[in-house]
Amino acid sequence: MGIVNIEDELHEQLRRASKVSCRSINAQAAFWIKIGMLCELSPQLTFQQIAVRELKQAGVDPADAGAASGI
Repeated sequence: MGIVNIEDELHEQLRRASKVSCRSINAQAAFWIKIGMLCELSPQLTFQQIAVRELKQAGVDPADAGAASGI
């Protein structure tokens, strides 16, 4: 594990987003980094397509998750 040096404004955005997402600031940063990397590797896919693919690979059926939440 290492230290990442980021601008103060980006850190503030991380802090705000982490509250909305119920993640720690570090977990939010890791999420954004992973999603950014996956988007660069699969530019033909939308964020939603990437999220569904990752959920399926983790053994989560997105259709079941939506049904359980009433979506």
